[in-house]
Amino acid sequence: MLDNLTQRLARVMKTLRGEARLTEANIAEALREVRLALLEADVALPAIKALIAAVKEKAVGEEVIGSLSPGQALIGVVHRELTRLMGEVHSGLNLATQPPAIVLMAGLQGAGKTTTVGKLAKLLRETQKKKVLVVSCDVYRPAAIEQLKTVAEHAGVDFFPSAPTDKPIDIARNAVDWAKRHYHDVLLVDTAGRLSIDEAMMKEIAELHAAIKPIETLFVVDAMLGQDAINTAKAFSEALPLTGIILTKLDGDARGGAALSVRHVTGRPIKYAGVGEKLSGIEAFHPERMASRILGMGDVLSLIEDAKKGIDEQQAVEFAKKLKSGKGFDLNDFKDQIGQMRKMGGLSSMMDKLPAQFAQAASQMQAGSEEKAVSRIEGIINSMTPVERSKPELLKASRKRRIATGAGVQVQEVNRLLKQFEQSQKMMKQFSKGGMAKLMRGMKGMLPGMR
Repeated sequence: MLDNLTQRLARVMKTLRGEARLTEANIAEALREVRLALLEADVALPAIKALIAAVKEKAVGEEVIGSLSPGQALIGVVHRELTRLMGEVHSGLNLATQPPAIVLMAGLQGAGKTTTVGKLAKLLRETQKKKVLVVSCDVYRPAAIEQLKTVAEHAGVDFFPSAPTDKPIDIARNAVDWAKRHYHDVLLVDTAGRLSIDEAMMKEIAELHAAIKPIETLFVVDAMLGQDAINTAKAFSEALPLTGIILTKLDGDARGGAALSVRHVTGRPIKYAGVGEKLSGIEAFHPERMASRILGMGDVLSLIEDAKKGIDEQQAVEFAKKLKSGKGFDLNDFKDQIGQMRKMGGLSSMMDKLPAQFAQAASQMQAGSEEKAVSRIEGIINSMTPVERSKPELLKASRKRRIATGAGVQVQEVNRLLKQFEQSQKMMKQFSKGGMAKLMRGMKGMLPGMR
């Protein structure tokens, strides 16, 4: 999503490489380019002015260390100020109240409120072991209540039924009463959205807020709205005592301006970001990590957290034992590793969090649609017999033709898979013999640009 902004800022830093030191003149030239990059990314003008002024003040001052190059020094200052602009530290949900902790979700129609309710419910159930109840007060949009019911089932949380003929305030009060009587820890309240801000909508949600007194009032905003996201955020923050913001569709083809502006405009922290359509596609918003991604430094910490969520620990332990015992790496293991990567959100999700130079190298490895490629690999392996998977050396011409027919692909696809498998097998052998150093040396030939 932030590719264009990242590329523009990288070019700005390159222009300073030939300079001996940071001066007001070369800082002014670089910041002019930064300003243009931020304007192109749909960042709100007040946020840009605040950022540029802060960077200029800090860059000319004593914070620039003499041993750094001017480009590196300016990157450091811009990173700190971007982090400050987006809120400095991650702010989680405040659930410290007598159960149930009520969380009210507000936002325009189409922002992804209902799906976000499901994502947040799943996250609270799995990571904090909370007993969660969800309820829909959207009596206007057709099938909104049924949609939340379906989402709740997939998230594995309880759903409080309501009907389009009920009043939103009555639905919310009944849900609170039900949550108290059934010992729920958290109640997530999904509210009605509109296609645009109107007085009736604001009055209704303000009355709903007054009736149930939520501990958290979260504004759900579509990151792809650009400048409109800022206007709607401002309107909601004036009508409601917001406690936080959730950005949705942060993985979409947006310019990214909302991520940089919405905290500055509302004064409220961005608590979570929606990434992907799956219910697992939500992550805590860390301003420092987002600033690193914008500047092309990557977000390795979030990548590690994704790995922890996606990897089956028992399976990983068994795999490590197998490698140490010398039994080797077979096609069953290869298929398992692909499945683990898919759980982490796939290659594209991982690449978003890699430093720019590695992401560019990895992007060259992608040929066509990633999801199709993964499904094709799994289809080919599933067309093999158990013996063939454990002993790939048995795969000669006749067997390859049979496997290709079974998977609905050309024989060349089977050969390509086996070549990828052989490269992975070599890496795993090096890892089992010599640890991480040898594994990294083995990867040099697989990732273009790695030295």
